[in-house]
Amino acid sequence: MRELRFAAKNTIPIFFTYLFIGIAFGILMSDAGYGVLLSTASGLFIFAGSMQLVMVPMLTSGASLYSLALMAFFINARHIFYGIGFIEKFRAMGWRCPYMILTLTDETYSVLCSAQYEPGLDENRAAFLIALLDHLYWVFGCFIGACAGQFLQFDMRGIEFSATAFFLVVVVNQWRQYRSRLPFLTAAVCALGFYLLLGKEYFLIPTLITCLVALFLLRKPIETKEGIRDE
Repeated sequence: MRELRFAAKNTIPIFFTYLFIGIAFGILMSDAGYGVLLSTASGLFIFAGSMQLVMVPMLTSGASLYSLALMAFFINARHIFYGIGFIEKFRAMGWRCPYMILTLTDETYSVLCSAQYEPGLDENRAAFLIALLDHLYWVFGCFIGACAGQFLQFDMRGIEFSATAFFLVVVVNQWRQYRSRLPFLTAAVCALGFYLLLGKEYFLIPTLITCLVALFLLRKPIETKEGIRDE
C-alpha cells in the first residue's frame, strides 16, 4: 500500500523518539508499582507523552483525579490551537475524525503540516496512517518499558529523573530555538513565585493557569520578536 509506505517513511524519526520516551514511562510506571496492562492502556488511551511522565509522581503522591484532569488540560491546551487548522480536513475524513483529534500530538502535527503528498496518493488515508503509526510507536514503547521494569532485575534508583531530564531538554531547546525569552521568563517567575508562596505540593496548577493567562496577554510582543507579525 503506497499510503502505508509513505506514512512509515515520514514517521521513522518519531519511532525512535516515541520508543525511548515510552520505555522511560513504562519503567517509571513499573517502578511506581503499576503493571504492564495499565502502562500499555495509558499509552493507548491517554497518549500524552509529557503528561504521562508527570502523571506518575502525581499518582504515587496520591493526587486527586481533579488535579490530574486540570494538569492534563493545561499541559495539552496547545493542542486546541493545533486542531483549529485541521478542523475542515479532519471533518472530511469521516469516521477517522475522532481518532485524528485524539492522536494530534506535537510530532504528528509537525508531520501533517510538512508532508509532501505524492501524486495519486489518498491524502486522507495517508494522514490517518501517519497518526496511527505514531500512536502505535508510543504504545509499543510503553509496553516494552513496562515489561522491562517487571521482568528485568536491575536497580532502577534514579530512573524518575528521566522525567526531569525530558523537560530540561524541552526548556533548553526552546531557549536555543526561539528569539523571544518571554515564555521562559514568564514560566520561571510564575513557578518560583508560587513555589515560595504555596509550597511544592500546591504550586503547579496555579503556575500553569497564570502562565497561560500571561502568555495570552504577551502574545503580541512574543510574535513581534519572533517575526510572526510586523508591528
